[in-house]
Amino acid sequence: MLEFRPVIFVLGTLLSILALAMVIPAIVDALSGHPDWEVFTAAAATTLFIGVSMMLTTRSGWRGFSLRQAFLMTNLAWLVIALFGSLPFLYSQLNLDFTDAFFESMSGITTTGATVIVGLDQAPPGILLWRAVLQWLGGIGIIVMAVAVLPILQVGGMQLFRVEAFEADKVLPRAAQIAGGISVVYVALTAVAAITLWILGMTGFEAIAHAMTSIATGGFSTSDRSIANFESAAIDWAICVFMILGSLPFVLYLRAARGNFRAVLRDSQVRWFLSIIVLSVGLVAFWLWMERIMEGGAALRYAAFNAISIMTGTGYATAAFDDWGGFAMAIMFVLMFVGGCAGSTTCGIKIFRFQVLHATAVTQLKRLLHPRGVFFPYYNRRPIPEAVSASVMGFFFLFVGCFGFLAMGLGFMGLDFITAVSGAASAIANVGPGLGEIIGPAGTYKTLPDGAKWLLAAGMLLGRLELFTVLVLLTPGFWRG
Repeated sequence: MLEFRPVIFVLGTLLSILALAMVIPAIVDALSGHPDWEVFTAAAATTLFIGVSMMLTTRSGWRGFSLRQAFLMTNLAWLVIALFGSLPFLYSQLNLDFTDAFFESMSGITTTGATVIVGLDQAPPGILLWRAVLQWLGGIGIIVMAVAVLPILQVGGMQLFRVEAFEADKVLPRAAQIAGGISVVYVALTAVAAITLWILGMTGFEAIAHAMTSIATGGFSTSDRSIANFESAAIDWAICVFMILGSLPFVLYLRAARGNFRAVLRDSQVRWFLSIIVLSVGLVAFWLWMERIMEGGAALRYAAFNAISIMTGTGYATAAFDDWGGFAMAIMFVLMFVGGCAGSTTCGIKIFRFQVLHATAVTQLKRLLHPRGVFFPYYNRRPIPEAVSASVMGFFFLFVGCFGFLAMGLGFMGLDFITAVSGAASAIANVGPGLGEIIGPAGTYKTLPDGAKWLLAAGMLLGRLELFTVLVLLTPGFWRG
């Protein structure tokens, strides 16, 4: 029999933290004289009451979690936070219905960045800040989950990082200390980003909001035009740097803080990630220059920003890149699936899985050429266990299958091919913008039918929790065990 009390206790704790976070936009609205401060106050009080009640009625704790409880807790945590996080959207002056409010909240907490809100430039400051806070919390949440939970659950090859993350002599001796250290790094990077963007010309409010969504690789902006609203090359390049920093393994930052500065560049995952960025930016910039869409300097700037934004799953935009022609659009579509490094704020397939598949494929070719030889695939100069290779291949199969299911479901609901396919890719890879006139970088998800929004929200959750974590709950054996 599955014991629910520890799960309910943890959910209550998370809701209490979420309620405290709601106080921040309430204060901002109150100081600006906007009446939505009452909405945030009521939402915070409701969330805190339910959270504390869950904690008091269970009187449990964090210890003694079984594997099944960990799976259940992980899923319910993101669902419950998305549900209560939608309250400010639902009752604010934006007049969103429940579907749109939940979609916006799920998009925020999963750091997807897809939005249904039109008129961000005139939106209440509290709502703009709440969108940034949701993404910021989702970013730190996925890092901690990737370091402390997914390796234990052995999801999609993440067990490859279990030893690396918890070796006492390499980082810190205990999981709680690692989570604390990562949180400090996360806050520090956000502060540096905010100060930098403020110096470069953003207002204090804009700098804080964009710093939070840049490091979280979330992509929510304070303007309908996204980063193009600022028309600043310096801001574009600065945000490029912060998107990349949010896409690197945060455990490596801890090693660098302890004096091992070479750890970041020595990591093969980081080298692959940076190489793919350089190659993609170079190809897109060359295409823009060759087709005379932009001149050399502008081509490099816009290619770099938008390619990095899409690959990292941030979803900012400075141009309608779906108007750049077939080659550039094809590269952008492929980059949607790539993602960043494991243990970062990004989603997508992630670099290490491509490395595992590449190493496994090369090993198979060697075995075909030399049947009597003994060959093993390696990752970061370590042999890859067969269980990891099988888990990664299973992840790829499920990723493609879920992407196809989402695309067909969206097409069944009446969406055109480009919107259905790019929307499915954007949701499951947590990117944000899709392609085409409707959900492209210049559009929103507002006009989609409600059924499509719920399907896309489910895709966001699937992608954020690495597929297996969600799908295991659908197996009868999980509930019988």
